[in-house]
Amino acid sequence: MTLSLWVKSGVFPREIALYRRLIQRGVGVSFVTYGSKKDLAYRDQLSGINLICNRWRLPNSLYIRLLYNFLPMSLSKTAVVKSNQVLGADVAMRAARRFGRPFIARCGYLQSEIVELDYGKDSLQSHEAQDLERIVFNGADRVVITTDRIQQKIISNYQVPRDRVRVIPNYVDTDLFCPNLQITRIPNRVCFIGRLVPVKNLMALLDGCAGLDIELVIVGGGSQEKMLKDRAAQIGLSAHFLGNLSNELLPDILNSATAFILPSLTEGHPKSLMEAMSCGLPVIGTDVPGILDVLKHRETGFLCGTNSGDIRAALQEVLGDPSLRQRLGVNARQEVLDKYSLDRVVELEINLLQEFHI
Repeated sequence: MTLSLWVKSGVFPREIALYRRLIQRGVGVSFVTYGSKKDLAYRDQLSGINLICNRWRLPNSLYIRLLYNFLPMSLSKTAVVKSNQVLGADVAMRAARRFGRPFIARCGYLQSEIVELDYGKDSLQSHEAQDLERIVFNGADRVVITTDRIQQKIISNYQVPRDRVRVIPNYVDTDLFCPNLQITRIPNRVCFIGRLVPVKNLMALLDGCAGLDIELVIVGGGSQEKMLKDRAAQIGLSAHFLGNLSNELLPDILNSATAFILPSLTEGHPKSLMEAMSCGLPVIGTDVPGILDVLKHRETGFLCGTNSGDIRAALQEVLGDPSLRQRLGVNARQEVLDKYSLDRVVELEINLLQEFHI
């Protein structure tokens, strides 16, 4: 993790919101990143969060060795070490063990599920991802994951004791992401927010929109950007590619849309989906792991298959039924307020820290 990457991808405000709240509750917070001295440019925006980064631009292997020796001195008052995702969590685990601190392994999604889609279940990459998860989860004093489904999977696959696993969902700033009646919803505007990568299944989305009276707004960047732009032009689709935008700019875009869609092949606990729901937007999602954890079909969202035909049918039904959109949007907003608000997640994090007498 680097702060520079968070800023570039637009998620910096969202990612630090929880830790700002924890500081307000009297919890000291330090970030240890893989970023270069460029990360220091954002230090003033961290609201009291201490920052340790690779300001010397050392090779990662050398920087990691330095951390093992440096962290015990720089974080001598640290009560607990927590990772943000599985990748790199083994470093945090070993550092915690080195200076005798509890370790919390947190992950928003299982990296092994993404790798399996990309390379296959029996691939070397898939086995390596599973090995890392097994080491990190079994080496942690607590494992924090975002959904009940992921909890059950790591208990079953990695034999992690249930009493060491906590479900703390991703959060939404419901004050920022809220309905805005001053913004007019543009008829048949459909919004997607996320990375432009194969797992998001965006080619099927474009093909599903072909020939429909739809304006597609796509926020995000990634390896498939040029391919998707070319495909949209080829089929004559009205598609606007806005690139990566700061999280704080997204509510206005969402509130200008008629619906939101997430056509992924798999998800962890999708933040963009929940942010759209929090804006009172009717959302369409594919019936895959991660999205199924969030949406109830025809209650809080509309579920469909992953192929272009199913996506097309879902778009036609949702866009063609104002009463359905109204009901889905109202229910979606309430679902987020009840389960995924930042206020609720702050309390869950405080409860977790209190298990270590912090």
